Formats: sequence, structure tokens, C-alpha cells
Amino acid sequence: MSLWGGRFQDGSSAMFRRVNDSLPFDRALASQDIRGSITWSKAIYKAGVLTQDEQQQLEQALQALLVKAEAGTLDFDASSEEDIHSFVEATLIAQLGDIARKLHTGRSRNDQVATDFRMWTREHVDLLIADLDNVKASLVGTASHNKTVILPGYTHLQRAQPVRYPHWCLAYVEMFKRDISRLRDLRVRLNQSPLGCGALAGTTYPIDRHEIASDLGFDSPCLNSLDAVSDRDFVLELLFVASTSMMHMSRMAEDLIFFNSGEAGFITLGDEVTSGSSLMPQKKNPDALELMRGKCGRVFGSLQGMLVTMKGLPLAYNKDMQEDKEGLLDAVTQWHICLCIACEVIDSIKLDSERCAKAAREGYANATELADYLVAKGIPFRTAHDISGQVVLAALEHKKAIEDMSVAELQQYSNLIEEDVYEILQLEYLVDKRSILGGTGIAPVSAALDAELAQSK
Repeated sequence: MSLWGGRFQDGSSAMFRRVNDSLPFDRALASQDIRGSITWSKAIYKAGVLTQDEQQQLEQALQALLVKAEAGTLDFDASSEEDIHSFVEATLIAQLGDIARKLHTGRSRNDQVATDFRMWTREHVDLLIADLDNVKASLVGTASHNKTVILPGYTHLQRAQPVRYPHWCLAYVEMFKRDISRLRDLRVRLNQSPLGCGALAGTTYPIDRHEIASDLGFDSPCLNSLDAVSDRDFVLELLFVASTSMMHMSRMAEDLIFFNSGEAGFITLGDEVTSGSSLMPQKKNPDALELMRGKCGRVFGSLQGMLVTMKGLPLAYNKDMQEDKEGLLDAVTQWHICLCIACEVIDSIKLDSERCAKAAREGYANATELADYLVAKGIPFRTAHDISGQVVLAALEHKKAIEDMSVAELQQYSNLIEEDVYEILQLEYLVDKRSILGGTGIAPVSAALDAELAQSK
């Protein structure tokens, strides 16, 4: 059933319908469309368009349809309708006849779809916040069970200074907390109702848009009809948050892929999130992490596509905006899947604490501590930095760690170096000396973990 065919003599071509019809993907909005229609039936009843009996018949039919929509039993595949709006209306007309033809009075698909999509987005924002909380919980869990593990920290992919494994975990917790914050901010901006704005100029019927907004769970109605039907900022914002969060997960995946490699060997991943090779029987590949990293580009593409679609559109609604759904639906799906698999990956991690510590010691990270030691003895930092660098060169030449050099060897570079230097060259000292807020010492790390655990209760 076409909602617009009155002034047309000929039907649409098959190719036009293929590019125009959106039911194959906007059927994801079925529940939202039905709930919006229930609210609209109440509004136009109060405006005198429907009798009480007509409104009740419509609401009962829509409620029955909603039950099927939420159970996933609506038969979309058998339908030739253009979009979810015409599908719902055609279903009602088949059941109620002319009463159902009154439902669209004063309403446009422009404000209808904008309302539906905001409701869908709002619901998925809430689900994604829960997903991100789960990833945070997994990171806090593995951190809490491995508080004593120390591994190398890296800059430029070269060993820099040792850090506690929980400190690494908490770095990603901070990233995901920012993602949650962005989602919550986005939810506030998107939670305004376009319903009642009509095609672009508002409706002539005396409806209460504040009551409509409240009934659908919105904080308020949109204040400008032109903007309301053509605004897709909420789509762009969610795609941006999705892209940022996927970037965070891609970085985490890259770290874990390296930690799991034969060259590092810091962690082992569970069989449930890895795969083998069809040729090489010894292989155990981190495919879940690689797919997470790969899907990042797919989500980025949806954001870029939507930005390009919107950049040249005049007010108000244009059919180009139909491109908003497939990209966002896919991006949200991929993001959700990646967040779920991230929990499984993190929960499967087993650390090799000895190998982590060995790698942390081999990076000459204590060269900075040696420089600080000399500064405490009264040597200017730049001079101490040079002396420490010379010590590193000697250690490299003799293929030994700084802490394995004798006092006599160290005193070749400064006679201020004494036996007390060995205490500050130890791995645990290097880490736990950094006990400032935000540092990798056991005290601030434990406090940060306790804070996260307290917030999750």
C-alpha cells in the first residue's frame, strides 16, 4: 500500500522500488513505530479527529501488533510495503478498515520516522552503556586478580618504564568511562520528540506536543519543526561515539595481540576466543581481537558516509536522509558484538608473571631511576641523564642488566654511586616509587581499583 499514490497514474518501477523501499532495514523500528502510533491515536482523539471507540479499536489493534513486534513474529518478508510506516498502516487497514485510514491525520512520515529513530537510538544507547559497563567490569576483574604482575610499559613500541598490569587495565577503563559519558550526554540531546511537527511546518490540529513527548518517554518536544524533521545530529553523535569507542577497543586489541605474541608471551588467550591454522597445526591465532580491530574501520566508514550525506542538504527533509539507518544499525550491531566479545577475551586472559617481569627488567627502565639517584646526590639532572646513558651503553656492551654491574663498574661513571644504588634499581622499587595519584605504584593502583569496585556495587 502506497501512502502517497493519489496523484500518480503509473506505479513505481521495480528498480526504483529497490532503491526507494526501506522496509528491509527500517522494520527494525517496528516497535517504536507502533508505540508512536498509539500515542498519536490518543493525541488526535483529544483533538476531535477520532471518537473514543475508534481510538480504543486502534489502540487495541496496535497493542496486539506490538506484542508480535516485540516477539519477533511479524511477517515482514511476505509484505510488499514500502516502509515500516506503510506496513503498520496496511496491517491496521486490513483489520479495521476506514478507521485505520484516520490514524495518519495531521502526521507526516517525516516527523514519524524522526520520532521512531530517536526512540530506537535512545534504547540502544542504554544497552550500549550496559555493554561498556560489562567491559569495564571484566578489566577490573582481571586487574584485581593480578595486582602484583609487572610488565614493560612502552613508548614508540619500545620498552620504556615498567607498570603494573592493573595500571594497564585501568587505562582502558578510563577510555570506556569517557565513552559512557559521551553516550549519556548524547542521550540528553536526542531525547526530544519531533512528533507533531508534520512534514516540516507543524500540524494544524490542536495536539499537545508536551503530552505526546512525555507519553513516549521524551524530556520535551523539539522546538522548531524545520529542524526537528531534518535533524540527524543524534545519528552523527552516536556514530562518533561508536567510532571513538571502537578505536579504544582496537587499541586494546592491538596491545593484547602483541602481549599474546610469541615475541612477548605475556599472556595466553582462551581457546574459546582463538582459532587455528588449516595448514600449521601449532598455530593459535587471536582472531577475536583481530576482528575487533578490523571492524573498527567499518564503523568509521558509517560515520564518514553519514557526514558526507548530510553536508549539502537544505532544509527540511530530503530522501537522502533514508541513508541514516543502515549505517547506524550496522555500526551499533558491530559495536555491540565487539563489546560482548571483548568481555570474553578479557575474562580468558592468563598472565605469565615471570615472563612479564623478565621483559620489564630487560628494558633498562631503571636508567631513569639511576639518573634520579644521582640528582639526589647533588648532580644536575642533565648531567645525571648523560651519566645514566653511558651506564646503559656499558651494560649493553657487556650484555648485562644495570643492577648486575658491580659498584666498581658503576663508579667508573660517577664516584657518587654506592651500594645503596641497588635498592632503587629493583623492579618493584621502580614501579612502587610512582605512588602519586594516577601513577603505577601499588597504592594508587589499589585505590583506583577499589574506587571502580565501589562504583559497580
